[in-house]
Amino acid sequence: MSQSAPLHVVTGALGYTGRSLTEQLLQRGARVRTLTNSPNRPNPFGDQLEIHPLAFDDPPRLEESLRGATVLHNTYWVRFNHRNFTFDSAVANTRKLFEAATRAGVQRIVHVSILHADQADDLGYYHGKHELEDALRATGIPHAIVRPGVLFGRFDILVNNIAWVLRHMPVFGLFGDGSYTLRPLHVDDMAALMVDHASRAGNTQADAVGPERFTFRELVSTIRSILGVRRWIVPMPPWLGLAAGKCINPFVGDVIITREEIAGLMRSLLDSHEPAAGATKLTDWARKNVDDLGRRYASEVGRRLQRTVSYDDVR
Repeated sequence: MSQSAPLHVVTGALGYTGRSLTEQLLQRGARVRTLTNSPNRPNPFGDQLEIHPLAFDDPPRLEESLRGATVLHNTYWVRFNHRNFTFDSAVANTRKLFEAATRAGVQRIVHVSILHADQADDLGYYHGKHELEDALRATGIPHAIVRPGVLFGRFDILVNNIAWVLRHMPVFGLFGDGSYTLRPLHVDDMAALMVDHASRAGNTQADAVGPERFTFRELVSTIRSILGVRRWIVPMPPWLGLAAGKCINPFVGDVIITREEIAGLMRSLLDSHEPAAGATKLTDWARKNVDDLGRRYASEVGRRLQRTVSYDDVR
């Protein structure tokens, strides 16, 4: 790799979005360095990827790992509060990352937020994302804010686990009537969007949504049809759906869904009326991957705690 090539720093290149992003950056001839909490996770990129720790507790080291970067791509976040990670700690850590990037002279930041981050401050996930969008703007560094809702593709959690429930449970419970909407985007299209905004000038923002809009009931019904399984899809009060999820949690060693995620879903916060950011249809992708879709449960907690194995091997 030429040392004159632009240096892109990616948080979590061995994870989900970061892995797709790294693949595309390397294909375009960039140098890529990752900052990661999982430096011993298997590295599919070999010596093409430079690995540094995500040293939130060592600001000088964090700053040094960002020095010389043309672009910082930040995918770091947590999905829910847990005894080992919280929204508050994720906000504090990301602020440290932005401060280190400022001191290191990073030229641009591409930051992953969430759709409608500024419209649901009563929900901790959205409040934290809103706070960080404001913190990024306050740095004065040219930046892009990319706002996904639901991502699917290799290693996804939500779509895979809907399929897992449909394969393994006799009934799928909808939260309410399932009429709320969402527009899933393929993770590779998300990565391409981030690469595009890395090369733009000034401050930009994009809603990262796919070409298909579903009600939640339509999404579950579509996946059921593609899998070829016969399951009842039953509306239920949100509290009952949450309780059912909590009953399953101990068996999968994970948190299937949270109260806040149900609230955001039912408010259609995972939808947008902006143009599609990618062309990959979930229906086409699911049909191509039907043999694997939902065969194994995808564990968020497992990925956080089992940091020396690939996502394929997380149990």
